[in-house]
Amino acid sequence: MAKIYESYNDMVADIHDGATLLVGGFGLCGIPENLIIALRDKGVKGLTVVSNNCGVDDWGLGLMLQQKQIKKMVSSYVGENKEFERQFLSGELEVELTPQGTLAERIRAGGAGIPAFYTPAGVGTPIAEGRETRIFNDKEYVMETAITGDFALIKAWKADTLGNLIYHKTARNFNPMMAAAGKITLVEVEEIVAAGELDPDHIHTPSIYVQRLIKAPSFEKRIERRTVQKA
Repeated sequence: MAKIYESYNDMVADIHDGATLLVGGFGLCGIPENLIIALRDKGVKGLTVVSNNCGVDDWGLGLMLQQKQIKKMVSSYVGENKEFERQFLSGELEVELTPQGTLAERIRAGGAGIPAFYTPAGVGTPIAEGRETRIFNDKEYVMETAITGDFALIKAWKADTLGNLIYHKTARNFNPMMAAAGKITLVEVEEIVAAGELDPDHIHTPSIYVQRLIKAPSFEKRIERRTVQKA
């Protein structure tokens, strides 16, 4: 059963320097924005962060980049953050770029207890350098190892008091697999309802994967790249 918290400081109190964090979201959609701010304010450093991307310069994981709290990023897309670019080119930030589908499967495998798998993505590119490769049915595959984390930071739409989660449309993205692959999963939600109120067929993440739960006072829900019709 998930423990419901009232304080973000208490939620992140034991996240330590050098921890590996799995952070849900895609762009700025479905990111655990308040948990990220709490970690920024805590000042924890030397982190390895696994996330599809690294926010933007002034929001999401970009806030932690500004404070130089992240030592290494494992990501698939990093093109919206100038500070990320600066730190990478200066050697301040270690980056492990992974094809997006491979990143998703590495995390899913970690949550499922699968240590490694073979994929054709990256064969014949720098991605495959130093990796084991094998031939299956006359096609070459590269071995990728699973990803797990000390903590997972997740944003969901609705939870019950047991910790069962429902995500809202595309805000689901990487969140369910991150929740499963974290040793301790921290979740912030928009609404908490009584146990039994969620339709079991609509639950995306079962409570067995959730250790800590908090109802956020609000979410800003920024749009990463706003496009409007020209007059």
